[in-house]
Amino acid sequence: MDVNLAVRKRKSVRKFMEEPVPRHLIENVLDAARWAPSGGNCQPWRVEVVTGDALKRISRNILSAREKGMKPEPDFDYYPESWVSPYRERRFQCGIALYTALGIKRGDNRERLKVWLENYRFFGAPVGLFFFLPRALGTGFLMDMGIFIQSVALLATEQGLSTCIQASLAEYPDIVRSLLNVPEDFSLACGMSLGYEDEGAGVNRFRTQRVLLEEFVTWHE
Repeated sequence: MDVNLAVRKRKSVRKFMEEPVPRHLIENVLDAARWAPSGGNCQPWRVEVVTGDALKRISRNILSAREKGMKPEPDFDYYPESWVSPYRERRFQCGIALYTALGIKRGDNRERLKVWLENYRFFGAPVGLFFFLPRALGTGFLMDMGIFIQSVALLATEQGLSTCIQASLAEYPDIVRSLLNVPEDFSLACGMSLGYEDEGAGVNRFRTQRVLLEEFVTWHE
């Protein structure tokens, strides 16, 4: 699969098959992704791979925190406190399209919450990835982390795997660090669900659109 096709084919999958992913496929993806570029070749990424009981423990503990009303305290503020145009409208349309694909009506907060909680169940995926970077390096290295995570997603697509990159899995970083024995001096950037897409699930027929080239590119001569 060429890069152009992988970029266009990749999507956020929100319902996975239970079928296990062979470890060698995950290793192939991560082994290739380590060649992603980084400032000064610092390679700031640290990846924790969870499957089986480890994945279930993290899922249980995060869901328990939610049920107890614990406030999320992510290491990074991913979303702004207030939205401005056109990003507000784009996010709104994304949400509408998702809930429409699931047959959930506007205002049905109970069903919307059920959908959101699936984030913490890794959407049924058999593999979860958590991406950490050293606090000492500062937030600038989040750009390098983003390049690395995109590389993982594209390489997974090449292997016939599907992914969902999730800021939600980083909402309770202390829980994740504790369960995975990750030192406090590593910040949690985000998580990723990985596995085989359930192609029969309606939610996976939902696709977001992209703005046209002329809307974000300016040429200078």
